[in-house]
Amino acid sequence: MIRYDLRNIAIIAHVDHGKTTLVDEMLKQSGTFRENQAVEERIMDSNDLEKERGITILAKNTSIHYKDIKINVIDTPGHADFSGEVERVLKMVSGVLLLVDAAEGPMPQTRFVMQKALELNLKVIIVVNKIDRHDARLSLVEDEILELFLELDASDDHLRSPIIYCSGRQGTATTDYKQPGENLEILFETIINYIAPPEGDPDGELQLLVSSIDYNDFVGRIGIGRIERGVVTVNGDVVVCNYHSDMKPYRSKIVSLYQIEGLKKTSILTAKVGDIVCFSGAENVNIGDTITSVNKVEPVPFIKISEPTVEMFFYVNDSPFAGREGKFVTTRHLKDKLFKEMLRDVSLKVYLTESADAYRVCGRGEMHLSVLIENMRRAGYEFQVGTPRVIYKEIDGQTQEPLDRLIVDVPEDRVGNIFDKMGTRKGELLKMNSFGSRMRLEFLIPSRGLFGYRSEFLTDTSGEGVMNTVFHGYSPYKGEVIRRSVGSLIAFETGEAVTYGLHNAQDRGLLFIGSGTPVYEGMVVGVSPKNEDVAVNVCKKKHVTNMRASGSDEALRLNSPKKMSLEEAIEFIADDELLEVTPVTIRIRKRILKNELRMKQKFKTN
Repeated sequence: MIRYDLRNIAIIAHVDHGKTTLVDEMLKQSGTFRENQAVEERIMDSNDLEKERGITILAKNTSIHYKDIKINVIDTPGHADFSGEVERVLKMVSGVLLLVDAAEGPMPQTRFVMQKALELNLKVIIVVNKIDRHDARLSLVEDEILELFLELDASDDHLRSPIIYCSGRQGTATTDYKQPGENLEILFETIINYIAPPEGDPDGELQLLVSSIDYNDFVGRIGIGRIERGVVTVNGDVVVCNYHSDMKPYRSKIVSLYQIEGLKKTSILTAKVGDIVCFSGAENVNIGDTITSVNKVEPVPFIKISEPTVEMFFYVNDSPFAGREGKFVTTRHLKDKLFKEMLRDVSLKVYLTESADAYRVCGRGEMHLSVLIENMRRAGYEFQVGTPRVIYKEIDGQTQEPLDRLIVDVPEDRVGNIFDKMGTRKGELLKMNSFGSRMRLEFLIPSRGLFGYRSEFLTDTSGEGVMNTVFHGYSPYKGEVIRRSVGSLIAFETGEAVTYGLHNAQDRGLLFIGSGTPVYEGMVVGVSPKNEDVAVNVCKKKHVTNMRASGSDEALRLNSPKKMSLEEAIEFIADDELLEVTPVTIRIRKRILKNELRMKQKFKTN
C-alpha cells in the first residue's frame, strides 16, 4: 500500500544556514497557528541552550498539513558535533531538503550529512536559502552544490534534483531566483510531487524502528519511530528486539500512542504504515530497537552511527568547596545521569574506569561534550572534568588519529596569522579561494590540533573570522602538537581574594577572579604569559601600621578579570588540571592542590 496522504522529510544543512527559521515559516503558512497568535522566532529550538546559542542541538519532529496531505518534518542539528542526531533520524524519512546558504555555499557539515543521505538513497530537494542576502552568489553556489554531488558519487537521479530558491526569513520560495516568490507554495508542491510517499504492507505483522528516545516523568521512556509494516494499537502486545545486538527479545505492551500534530503530541488509538509515532510502555526500549508483533519477530537493520573521536574523564567533585553549590554530588548521581544521557544520545559512550569516582565519556567533539556538561550543571549536578583528548586507533599495526576538515573564512590581511598557527598545529592546506576582500582556506588538521584553537582564532582575526570543522577520517599520527604555550597563576592559600593581593598578582598575568572571590590552595586564578606556573597569594592583606607615608595609601586599581566561559575553560585546562563544574561556578584547579606536593611531583618528573 502507498500512503499518498503522507510525506516524511528531514531538513539537513550546515549550522546557521536557516533550517529552523524556514521550518517556522512552513508552520505559519500551513495554518498551524491562528492568524492573531503570537509566535516567537525559532519555535523548534525549545531547549534553553539552543535559544541562547542560536543553534539546533536535538533533532525535533513537527508536522504540517497542505492540501489534505500531512508532511512530517524533522529539523536536524547543523553542527558537526551533533551529527549523530542527523544519522539516526534519516531512517525515518523518504527524502531530505538540503539547505545551503546563498552566500556561504556548501560547508563541511553539508558534505557529511549529504553523504549519509546518498548512502540511504533518499530523494533530495536542493534549497538555496537566504537569497535576499546582499552578498548572495546564487549561480556559483549552484555549481558548488553540483560539484559536491559529483565528489560524493551521486547518482544521475540525484544530479537532477530540483533546486528551489528561498528566503526563510521572508517566507518565500521560487524556482527562478530572478523572479522572487510570494510564499512557500512552490516548496510545498515540490515536496509533494518529488518526495516518494511511504509504502508498506498494512496487513503484515508489525515492524516499528525506534530512531529517537524521549523521557517523561509520568510515563517513563518514550520511543519515537516510523512504522515500516503493519499497524500499532494502544494496549497491543509487542516484542522488543534488535538487529545488531545479542539482546534477547522480550515482550512488552504499548500503553500510550501519540502522533505529532504541529508542535504538540496528540493521543491516538492506532497508527499504520509510514506514520511517525511516539509510544510508551516498553520501559527499556533503546534507539535502534525494533517493535514487532508477537507472531513474527523480525528486527529492522539500523544505520551504523559514526564512532566518537574525543574523550574526557568525569570525576566526582573532591575540591575543598565540594557540595556547597550542587544538588547532585555523589558517585551514584553522576553515574546514573551519564548512563541515562547515553541512552538518549547515540553518539555518546560512557565507560567505567578502575576508579569508582571516575568515568570515561566519549563524544563527537569538544562542543558535543561541553553541551553535555552545561546541561548537567543546569540540572543541579556538581562534578569535575579533565582535559579533552582524541581517541587513537590501531589500524594495520599503526597508531592512527582522527583528522578534521577545517574551513575558515577570514579577511585577506589575517591569512598570515592562520598559516602560522596551522604550521604549529600540523594543519595541511587543501584549498584557497578568494571572495572579494575575504579568503576561504581549507585544511586537514589533527583533531587534537584544534583543541584550544577557537579562542586563538577569534583573537587572530579580530573577531571577523568564521571557522567550521567536520570529522574527515583517520590518518597516521602526525607528531607532537604544542597545545598550550602559557602557564597558570595558582592560589597559594585558601581564603578570600582581596584587592591588595590581587593588585600584586595582576603584574604576573591576567586574572580570572575579582575581589571577594573565595579561593582555595591549588585553584587556578589567572593565566601567566610565560610557559610556567606561578603561585600567587591573592589573599594577602596589607601589613597595618600606625604610620602613614605620603602616596602609599592611595586606592589600588585592579584590571577587569577575564570571565571564562565553559568552552574557554575546557580549551584552557592543561593535563595536570581539572575543571570544577557546579550549577553556580566554573573553577579551574590543579589535580594536586598542595603546593609542596606539586613541586615534589614536578621534580620527580624532571
